[in-house]
Amino acid sequence: MRRKIPSNTALTAFEAAARHGSFARAAEELSLTEGAISRQIGRLEAFLDVALFERIGNRVRLLPNGERYAAQVREVLDRLDRDSQYLMGQPSDGASLDIATIPTFAMRWLIPRLSRFREKHPNITVHLAERMDPFVLAGSGFDAAIHFEHPAWTGMRTHHLLNEVLVPVCHPELVKGTRGATTLDALPRLHRRQNPDAWQRYSQETGIPLTHPAIGARYDLHGMSIEAALAGLGVALVPRLYVETELAQGRLVTPWPEGKTIAKSFCLVLPEPMGLSGEPIQSFAQWILDEAKNG
Repeated sequence: MRRKIPSNTALTAFEAAARHGSFARAAEELSLTEGAISRQIGRLEAFLDVALFERIGNRVRLLPNGERYAAQVREVLDRLDRDSQYLMGQPSDGASLDIATIPTFAMRWLIPRLSRFREKHPNITVHLAERMDPFVLAGSGFDAAIHFEHPAWTGMRTHHLLNEVLVPVCHPELVKGTRGATTLDALPRLHRRQNPDAWQRYSQETGIPLTHPAIGARYDLHGMSIEAALAGLGVALVPRLYVETELAQGRLVTPWPEGKTIAKSFCLVLPEPMGLSGEPIQSFAQWILDEAKNG
């Protein structure tokens, strides 16, 4: 069936006019005449059978239908521009993958390991994008997601990667000369905003008494808490897998036991069985499963 899609010229003229609120400024941006912009928008309105602008003398005002349509058109054009640039930058003998992931996991675990994937698969380019919440993978433009295990992924193919176990860490100067359970209660504690009761649960699991466990600075991301701990601002309760390098280098220390329960589990999410996926995503999936197993 033939698609009912307006011309690219009309959509580009409309988006520019809507963004500027002016036919004249849209014409200047697109190196056209104001009359050409007006004609393109008139053709678009005739095609849609909907008025998008109100003409008042020499001025124009975007109507409610025009505002909604402009936002939708802008999103489509922006994505088309990004996809086109990705394709233009792709080697003729290569492939690319778009992976959605949690930002701290990407920065702290995935990106430091990607050089090993590139060594094994130099013709596959991996693009990463931030997604904090689960979403419908099919039709999203992503080849896979790396995220927390969640009921929202039901119907998609999930592969377990790693478990998140929390451990208290701090700058070594904070505990210099004195260590132990009483030291933890005396130090400022840092919190992740989404888990305000994490320190209380940690105290219950380990038996380490904490006075007023909810008191302390709050941060949106584990990555922020880790940077705060590195700056000597307090003790952060973070996943051990995010701070293995800092612990090995002595930039952070953890003189206290780690938590006893799994906070969350990470998984690789695919829209279809791995065996039915293309070769690039199969290569990436097998690589990251091996990294998780060996890491």
